[in-house]
Amino acid sequence: MNGVKRLSAPLNEKQLLNLRAGDEVSIYGVIYTARDAAHKRIYEIIKNGDKMPFDPEGQIIYYVGPTPPRPGRVIGSAGPTTSCRMDKYTPLLLEKGIKAVIGKGKRSEEIKKSFIENGAVYLVALGGAGALLSRHIVRAEVIAFEDLGPEAIYKMEVEGFPAFVCYDLYGRDLFEEGIKKYRKE
Repeated sequence: MNGVKRLSAPLNEKQLLNLRAGDEVSIYGVIYTARDAAHKRIYEIIKNGDKMPFDPEGQIIYYVGPTPPRPGRVIGSAGPTTSCRMDKYTPLLLEKGIKAVIGKGKRSEEIKKSFIENGAVYLVALGGAGALLSRHIVRAEVIAFEDLGPEAIYKMEVEGFPAFVCYDLYGRDLFEEGIKKYRKE
């Protein structure tokens, strides 16, 4: 790793080409949230030929269901949820222009290939650090599916949101490389 890499959302191809599995990134700009229930609805919207609640081109989706904010805060705890639960919906969203997702945990081989085929990256944030991660969220508003409560889609403005590149455009996988690094052959 060569220091922290700054990402400005929405993302462009140049930013993604410079990322490698293991890179630490700091995200600035607008990201969108979506968990299981929101993914299912978005998937159905796309399949029905309807318009998504936001323009997906170059966007980042954060797999999070934030808690209500404490007084004086923009949002409550906002830690990542397990990403593999979104695997069923991920390829279609990547095809529609999503360029990164933030979550935690490994993904299937099929999903890893989908990231490469669609020129997108998988970012991981530290699980269990939701209160700390929320400090990087400077604005948050529900833009769709308010009835889902914390699983509604939020538009969030972030400043210096920390994450790591897990899957890059070149097929490298932080989990696999980490295991190899510490496994004795």
